[in-house]
Amino acid sequence: MVGYGMIPKDTVSFNVGGKIFETTSTTLANAGRNSYFGALFDDHWNLHLPQSQSQSQSQSQIFIDRNPECFGVLLDLLRTGELYVLPNLPEKLLFREAQFYGLYDQVRAAKWGPFDGNCLRLTSSITGRAPGDGTAIRAGPDGGCCVAHGCMVHVYDWMLEEHRPLHLDYQIVNDVGWLDANHIVVSACERLGRGDGGMGLFNASNGELRHKFQVQHENQIKSFTAGALASSSKMIYSSCKGRSNEYGIGVWDQETGQQVDFFYEPLGWSLGDADRLQWLPASNCLLVSTLFPRKDNCYISLLDFRAKSMVWSWSDIGAAGPNPILVDDKRVRDAIAMEESSSICVVNEFEDLGFIDLRSSASSVRWSSRSRLVNVMKANKRMQHAEDEPCYPKLAFHNSQLFSSMNDSISVFSGPDWVLTSRLRRGYGGPICDFSIAGDRLFALHSEENVFDVWEAPPSPPTF
Repeated sequence: MVGYGMIPKDTVSFNVGGKIFETTSTTLANAGRNSYFGALFDDHWNLHLPQSQSQSQSQSQIFIDRNPECFGVLLDLLRTGELYVLPNLPEKLLFREAQFYGLYDQVRAAKWGPFDGNCLRLTSSITGRAPGDGTAIRAGPDGGCCVAHGCMVHVYDWMLEEHRPLHLDYQIVNDVGWLDANHIVVSACERLGRGDGGMGLFNASNGELRHKFQVQHENQIKSFTAGALASSSKMIYSSCKGRSNEYGIGVWDQETGQQVDFFYEPLGWSLGDADRLQWLPASNCLLVSTLFPRKDNCYISLLDFRAKSMVWSWSDIGAAGPNPILVDDKRVRDAIAMEESSSICVVNEFEDLGFIDLRSSASSVRWSSRSRLVNVMKANKRMQHAEDEPCYPKLAFHNSQLFSSMNDSISVFSGPDWVLTSRLRRGYGGPICDFSIAGDRLFALHSEENVFDVWEAPPSPPTF
């Protein structure tokens, strides 16, 4: 919003697709300097028209060859700050027009409220075309997502329209992640003898391969299987497994694609088989978690690449104490760091949440009974293990809230004591095998029917 007294309240007339609209420069200024309308004003917010227009601004009409119905909705948004979409107006058409006028941010702010896990509602379910079940879903920074299915990654933009799929020599995809709204990194299995697989950086819009990342060991380029992924502002991290001694965490420059570091796996520890990597910007360290059942034991560590050292670690090997960890009940399925509280949250297959203090090098897991489901549900879950392979619980931390998936629902935990406050569930699609949160959307991928759900927060009620 511009300062008081800087905008003359002169009337502006538009001819949009043959329909006439009149408004004021004050209303148009609400679109911002970087919008289509901002370009119609000079630095002092005085309207300037092309020389071909009439000399009398009050009688001039600016012609725009676009959809008039969408223009009316967007103009009303600039006037009132509220979005009212006509029943016969396709939302995707409105979104495209908003993008043309540079009003996408205003439309999103009016359509979706601030992200709160306790206010989310199911807005759509998307069925993919790929055969088989999806394995991973990642929310994009602009409201889109990508889904890994076998050897393919299917990319959806913020309008949930599918783009060209991605693949790395059609090798099985292990993980996928967004670097920004335009680039996706994919990790895949090695194909022995061919050098295929590994890791690649793709253009999210057209599927073009930008970089094929390489691992160097003893001054030789080695083929490798890339696993879990993470990224910082400048680097990409991946767990790596090679046929020689290339077990550990590789580091590559995002811009050049060149390998800049490699943290080799210490004897008696596990890094190359990691299930999850997470970059911690406040501590400038990488969380590496190798979990059950990929390994018989769980290994969680913090790596500081500046000091070339493992600065913190925890494992369930030899866990003891007055209440020893039970192997059947306490096998960790996922782990996520929460820098706000200097702790790591872990979850087992029965959705018991546990917390490990990052400030202590001798921490044990403090299991929270607040998060447990009723014993009947746990018993049913145990019986289910003998019949089929379950979808293991997954964790996410967003906007100071903790999220945990189990079976066909996602639980939301809030407050300093992580109280269970909400549960997200829909009626079909099967268990949730993965979910991801970014911006104002939560995406949940189901193990059956090749479908994912989109959850969004409704806009805040208008104030008068």
